[in-house]
Amino acid sequence: MRLQRLVSLMKERNFDGALISPGTNLYYLTGLRIHEAGERLTVLVVSADGEYRLLAPSLYENVVRNFPVTFWRDGENPYDKLAWILAEFHLSDGRLLIEDTMHADWLMNVIRLGPFEFYPLSSLVRELRMRKDKHEIEMMGHAAKAADRVFDEILSWDLVGMRERELALKIELAIRELSDGISFEPIVASGENAANPHHEPGNRRLRKGDMVILDYGAKWKGYCSDITRTIALGRPNEKLVEIYEVVKEAQERAYKAVRAGVLARGVDEAARETIAKAGYGEYFTHRTGHGLGLDVHEEPYIGPDGNVVLENGMTFTIEPGIYVPGLGGVRIEDDVVVHDGRGKRLTRAERELIRL
Repeated sequence: MRLQRLVSLMKERNFDGALISPGTNLYYLTGLRIHEAGERLTVLVVSADGEYRLLAPSLYENVVRNFPVTFWRDGENPYDKLAWILAEFHLSDGRLLIEDTMHADWLMNVIRLGPFEFYPLSSLVRELRMRKDKHEIEMMGHAAKAADRVFDEILSWDLVGMRERELALKIELAIRELSDGISFEPIVASGENAANPHHEPGNRRLRKGDMVILDYGAKWKGYCSDITRTIALGRPNEKLVEIYEVVKEAQERAYKAVRAGVLARGVDEAARETIAKAGYGEYFTHRTGHGLGLDVHEEPYIGPDGNVVLENGMTFTIEPGIYVPGLGGVRIEDDVVVHDGRGKRLTRAERELIRL
């Protein structure tokens, strides 16, 4: 059980307990699909002795079954019940792990319950989540296939004249038909807007001669995919065609650099050196990739400061890009898993430049 693995790490690192609020860590550790209940305190208490209990609003009485839980109702003070659970678990002080995304007001109330030392939960859980098991990789494979199929659908649409925001919505609907939903809001960046890596789709209409960045992802059983393809509408600027080939080569070299035992920054270096050699180093403004799993951004990060040693089961993106203000940009992104000591692509949509 993953909770037991967390408890073992807590003992090893001399932590006394953990408070875990709703999110992907709670799902990963318990399998409980609990959505945030707004302002209502919801937290899993775990002690280094192996005891654990969920404190949740009564809204979840028909959701949480066969799991140790204490419910509280509107009108009650949930922090009184939390104090009671902490006392029962002998957690009146000590070193406490806190969910990184816990509401600030929840944390401020927890601070009043005892002289604790607080540490981010991610400092331990990321060590568990970075290495995916066979089942997790299968789920990510399903999400990746959905993303690939959506790209094939996009190529059949009449894109010229469509607004960026309209195309983003069509992509979202296509994803929802093939999967459990989107892993993030789709990015559609056309023409000069493609010079902004995280452009928010707007009212610009796609036109002949545009290079268009399409960045989106699907979810399957909680696990994410994240793919980017750049396509051409008609005959684009030849400089952008040149840039496309540089980015494609950088992505391929980074992919081939993936090996078990290699530092994450080694993969980043392979992409960055390729782009710099072609004279576009100043226009590659972000890291080469990021970890992928239950969150669309998690460990390991594939950047210049990536000190994680890659291991079998680690999953991440490889997504170099070049962005030239006033001209446009190109990004190509795939999801990759370290398998049998080498990189293996999960997303497999066409990477050659497609002209529509």
